Amino acid sequence: MDSIRYYNRHTGTHETEEIYGESFLRWTYANPMGQLSLHAFVKRPVFSKWYGWRMSKPESASRIELFVQKYGLDPNDFANPLPSFRSFNEFFYRKLKPAARPIDAAPIVFPADGRHLGFPSISTIDSFFVKGQRFDLAKLLDDAPLAAKYAKGSLVLSRLCPVDYHRFHFPAAGVPSETRLINGPLFSVSPIALAQNLSYLWTNKRTLTRLETQDFGTILLLEIGATCCGTIGQTYEPGLPVEKGAEKGYFAFGGSSTITIFEPGAVTLAADLRENSAKQTELYARIGSAMANMPV
Repeated sequence: MDSIRYYNRHTGTHETEEIYGESFLRWTYANPMGQLSLHAFVKRPVFSKWYGWRMSKPESASRIELFVQKYGLDPNDFANPLPSFRSFNEFFYRKLKPAARPIDAAPIVFPADGRHLGFPSISTIDSFFVKGQRFDLAKLLDDAPLAAKYAKGSLVLSRLCPVDYHRFHFPAAGVPSETRLINGPLFSVSPIALAQNLSYLWTNKRTLTRLETQDFGTILLLEIGATCCGTIGQTYEPGLPVEKGAEKGYFAFGGSSTITIFEPGAVTLAADLRENSAKQTELYARIGSAMANMPV
């Protein structure tokens, strides 16, 4: 895979992603020796726990300022000042000021900062990714009857890079269920890795929450763990109503993904999301910006 290009909704331009840890990713997923290391060690939770332990040590805080400068982050968006973070991991799942991520008037908003792909019908996903790789909704949900209900629904895959804000939010108002953990290994979910094996999405450790809404049926919310990102923290209270854009939880260190799944006919995905995804181009958009509307 060459460079990763995406369309930035907020600037109106196509941009090239600066991939955090690119050389390690390419060696691990495209080199035969790297793949031996991947299956022997890197995919295993113990590797991510070890890396997370390193990023939680006080000395890791020395990485924060350089990281902010290298990736052009704006400290004015942070809810807490840079000196207050006691480790890199604490900085990594930092909170932001509400004004930094305003919530759009659209009824459905993106649940996370990231690069998004939208599919009006899950049945068409097979034609998007590498030829010969089939998208397996039943394995993703670990529930064949549930998968059958949503097979022709819409799906949005939101990919978070290590440089992104790493808290995820509710895309709509509703009442969330308990979160179900589906355990698994921790492969990378970057395009470099998924180009080799799409099944990492439904074999990795992941969580599933059902959000009961008034106007859009039951929305399925998944968070996907990944290499160096085995911690998926939930901060909401199951059974209590939530507002659109309310915080749901966070990922500890690493890049990862969320997946939002709608019942058939429940929504119409945003036009720029549909158009860019049809061109096999990710759309960069921030949490709180419009993701979908009422069906047309």
